[in-house]
Amino acid sequence: MAFKLTQKQIGERIAEIRRYKGLSQEDLSLRIKISRSSLTQIELGNRGLDILELQKLSQVLGFSLDDFMSSNFSIGEESGSNEVNEPIVEMRISVPSLQIKKFKNVLLYILEHCAGKPNVGETVLYKLLYFSDFNYYELYEEHLTGAKYRKLPFGPVPQRFDTIVHQMIEKGQLQRVKSSYRGFAQIRYLPLEKADLTELKASEKETIDRVIEQMSDWSATAISNYSHKDMPWMASKEGDEINYELAFYREAPFSVRNYGEEIEG
Repeated sequence: MAFKLTQKQIGERIAEIRRYKGLSQEDLSLRIKISRSSLTQIELGNRGLDILELQKLSQVLGFSLDDFMSSNFSIGEESGSNEVNEPIVEMRISVPSLQIKKFKNVLLYILEHCAGKPNVGETVLYKLLYFSDFNYYELYEEHLTGAKYRKLPFGPVPQRFDTIVHQMIEKGQLQRVKSSYRGFAQIRYLPLEKADLTELKASEKETIDRVIEQMSDWSATAISNYSHKDMPWMASKEGDEINYELAFYREAPFSVRNYGEEIEG
């Protein structure tokens, strides 16, 4: 019987050769003219390759298709030199940079729609912000607010949240309220002014609206448990900053991008 690679094995071999050649996902995706997120899905085994794409990869990465598809494939023998003939092209690495004005308006926008719900205390609010930011990054490969999130026991928490909220309270934009919900102490925030919608693009507003529609009625326990199953949180170490790039490793039901139907350029 002829040896046949699974989709997952193909992805693992491509990732192994790419790393051996010293290429980032950004470098390789640019060369083969597909999106970096699609390349991630290929390497994870979640997206298949047609023969033309595989041939392009063999040309760029310098491997023989016969050897690649064999059962005794060896990265050391196949790749030989650690050099790549084509020059490395510098790519933009998207590092989150907090846009304070945008963060304030996203916070106000969420609170306009959710502050009246008794379940929306600080814990739920953290998760609504997190999923808005990470869903937007997965969809558009751009940062929404640029906020950084840390992995803590009850789920992802936006850094500098307390500082920003304190500023907004002093400026009369927010009010902090201590209450209780289902017998537990709760901190809630009430918006005292409306969000400036000119600060939000249509795609940003749409992403936030979807998060609000899906999760704003969940309890703190439910939304925390859900966030604990999201790949960016799962793949991060306790207390560390959560890397936005991990959004491209999501699977259903967390992934918000349809990789299978992407049109490659």
